[in-house]
Amino acid sequence: MKGSHEGNVALKCSSKTAIDSSPSPGTGLEPGPSDFKFSKSSVWSNFFASAFSIFDTYSESSACEKKASLRKNNGWTAAVKRAVSGGSMRRVHERVLGPSKIGISSSTSDIWLLGVCYEISREESSGDMDATNGLAAFKQDFSSRILMTYRRGFDAIGDTKITSDVGWGCMLRSSQMLVAQALLFHRLGRSWRKPLQKQFDQTYIEILHQFGDSEASAFSIHNLVQAGKIYGLAAGSWVGPYAMCRSWESLARSKGEKNDLEHQLLPMAVYVVSGDEDGERGGAPIVCIEDASRHCFEFSRCHADWTPIVLLVPLVLGLDKVNPRYIPSLQATFTFPQCLGILGGKPGASTYIVGVQEENIFYLDPHDVQPVVNLSRDNLEADTSSYHCNVIRHIPLDSIDPSLAIGFFCRDKDDFQDFCFRSSKLADESNGAPLFTVAQTLIIFKPISYGDALADTGEVREDDSFGVMPMGDMDGSTHEDDWQLL
Repeated sequence: MKGSHEGNVALKCSSKTAIDSSPSPGTGLEPGPSDFKFSKSSVWSNFFASAFSIFDTYSESSACEKKASLRKNNGWTAAVKRAVSGGSMRRVHERVLGPSKIGISSSTSDIWLLGVCYEISREESSGDMDATNGLAAFKQDFSSRILMTYRRGFDAIGDTKITSDVGWGCMLRSSQMLVAQALLFHRLGRSWRKPLQKQFDQTYIEILHQFGDSEASAFSIHNLVQAGKIYGLAAGSWVGPYAMCRSWESLARSKGEKNDLEHQLLPMAVYVVSGDEDGERGGAPIVCIEDASRHCFEFSRCHADWTPIVLLVPLVLGLDKVNPRYIPSLQATFTFPQCLGILGGKPGASTYIVGVQEENIFYLDPHDVQPVVNLSRDNLEADTSSYHCNVIRHIPLDSIDPSLAIGFFCRDKDDFQDFCFRSSKLADESNGAPLFTVAQTLIIFKPISYGDALADTGEVREDDSFGVMPMGDMDGSTHEDDWQLL
């Protein structure tokens, strides 16, 4: 898919400028109906993102030099820069986009966190709890998830002079968090919790090392930008969920080509789920069993029929806000054992959504600005506090931007089959509004039922293919307004 690059008139420079485009209001570069409906929050988001990006952007063009001169004379620019450098980036975002709520609500409903359920009793919700209750266990799990935030002071990205991702890197940071959880699940297991005391586990430190802010770290923001250039990714500009997913697919492929199978930095295949390879089909994306198998086979360099696999499902679930028809299905994805959470948030402000309780979602927020930290893979005494968060934030699920991406991690073929079973059942129960569907192959199109979705997961037979559940209500009528091109 080709992203739309709508240049901000006040900041548009020559082709040598590090910032090529201004952010679209739908959290991404890809076009959609929401790109042309500027809400109050998205207008302010563009304003601040542009202002923040200016500070680390340089150009050789005369036009940009003139703008740099003008910036020196603008008192508001200096004030905003002082606010950012002073650590008040979150206050700026919350004032513009609306505040989030901190802590746990008084609800006694179960909390689902990346596939794990925590039962909350009435006593716990009122604050009377001990170390063994569900709420305490939830908090420990939440604080063990890896946090990635804005950083300042890292080596310049590529041939630019950009040394901070403040104001533009939130989607990249959110995606780093999702992939980091996949590595944790694969190498340390879902039950792993951050130790209270050092020394840390070698594997844990190695995972953090891979997300350092330098070209030497495999999954750094530097390497993500390089891998995503063909999808519109550029230092200093925002990117949407679809382009972000494709960038990870590209990065995983490039790293796999440079390392042998025993030393893969990302020991899993990456499969971006969409209706076609360019993501331009409209309607529900299709998890194609045949395609997933092919990704695993190619990842193993034709040595294995199946490998661990990360599935990334980019979606656009409405115009200005998420269509209510999809809310139950979004909530249900957090009950999947394979759940990796959601890349999403509010317009122009991506977050990493990790849990749900009734109508509220819990998330990790990348909008704190911290100094760069590049951990040595051998330093088991390293300070890793900046990679975790004890503050639990939540917002209503129906308030997030409709442009988002869901992640899943399947450890092996049996795990993938279980994922397909759950996904097919969820699609059957969606009242004609599935998030995505499951098919054996994309050639033949016919409705599927979760009862037989995995009846044959081996070789594809010409007369036994699974098709796509048609978009629309149970009466067969379609709703073009409900699904947009991804």
